[in-house]
Amino acid sequence: MSKQPQPISPGKNFFAGGFGGVCLVLAGHPLDTIKVRLQTQPKPAPGQSLLYSGTFDCFKKTIVKEGFLGLYKGMAAPIIGVTPMFAVCFFGFGLGKKLQQKHPDDILTYPQLFAAGMLSGVFTTAIMAPGERIKCLLQIQSASGELKYAGPMDCVKQLYRQNGIRGIYKGTALTLMRDVPASGMYFMTYEWLKNSLTPEGHSPSELSVPSILFAGGMAGIFNWAVAIPPDVLKSRFQTAPDGKYPNGFRDVLRELLREEGMASLYKGFTAVMLRAFPANAACFLGFEVAMKFLNWAFPKL
Repeated sequence: MSKQPQPISPGKNFFAGGFGGVCLVLAGHPLDTIKVRLQTQPKPAPGQSLLYSGTFDCFKKTIVKEGFLGLYKGMAAPIIGVTPMFAVCFFGFGLGKKLQQKHPDDILTYPQLFAAGMLSGVFTTAIMAPGERIKCLLQIQSASGELKYAGPMDCVKQLYRQNGIRGIYKGTALTLMRDVPASGMYFMTYEWLKNSLTPEGHSPSELSVPSILFAGGMAGIFNWAVAIPPDVLKSRFQTAPDGKYPNGFRDVLRELLREEGMASLYKGFTAVMLRAFPANAACFLGFEVAMKFLNWAFPKL
């Protein structure tokens, strides 16, 4: 069972979640750039070696070639997208919890928290799918050297011109497959660790900063353990030329398994896990700090 210290307010969750999202991007974007470059690097010609041999090699080559700011390429799109997305994500989780309560002081079970988290995954996909498509396209063009898009807005315009709204939302089903179960895992793990780390007779809202960072970081790792295989398929699908995969993700999965085997579904694993801990620790700390401030400033809401 999880302990609920005060009535759930989806509205406060919305604002605190947005602040958590900004903290997450600042902490995690460099490793996200590396993850996408590793997942989408071209297959080498016979006798040639891969462009990047692994996470640290990609990190080193990016800094040498593009400087430290190269790691923050394409960050405007996630900041613009992630702030409302995390706001909506935490709002969805708050709403999912509230909908399952018969009384304001009901304590939710872990399966109920998982279900509330899954609802937040559905909410975020509407914002997430186009944002992710644009981010992936901008990140790989820096690596491949051909500049097709001047920036996020130019990318949206070109995609819309070519294929209408469908072009912008390409990969939505895969984003749902990734985010719905992963979000359930994310929030359930966080609440479970928060409760486990709370000393007897205390409330989870009194947790120390290191405990919040640990619970948030581990929630990120559990979230990605579930999300990586669909994420690899999604990165491939969203950056592929039009018409390459007529049957959608089934074609991507078939090609990956045939050419590179099962391990290819966990491409970029090191980069994802290295990023997941600090980024989500920063996110939940930002969320809890913002929540404390909102509860203090607007106790009645």
